[in-house]
Amino acid sequence: MSNEADHPVIVFDGVCVLCSRWVDFILRHDREGRFRLAAMQGQRGRELLVTHGLSPDDPASFLLVDGVQGYSDTDAIARVLRQLGGVWRWAAALLRVIPRALRDPAHRWIARHRYRMFGRRDQCRLPEPAQAWRFLD
Repeated sequence: MSNEADHPVIVFDGVCVLCSRWVDFILRHDREGRFRLAAMQGQRGRELLVTHGLSPDDPASFLLVDGVQGYSDTDAIARVLRQLGGVWRWAAALLRVIPRALRDPAHRWIARHRYRMFGRRDQCRLPEPAQAWRFLD
């Protein structure tokens, strides 16, 4: 098994229904297993958020850590989509056509209201046994 540093890490909110759907999307489309996943409620997820200047208690952003570099908001989403390849590479390009000054505030608004709009689970999302190797913590 490879080292965590060899793979980009997506930090997600493990109790957010929207975020869990995003994780399901990654697991379904990242067939080569490029990405690792860390819930913000776990030790590693919290550490990564703090290291990259985001609040682990109220993150209003999406975080992708690739090597030592952290990417947030829609730049992170576009990087993930681009790395998935295929049609998702085109989706990333379309996302980047929208000026960051418009797309990032829209993303943060959705992030702030994610529980009200999409729901919240009582406990953190647990991986399926066959996919547990993709999750940190």
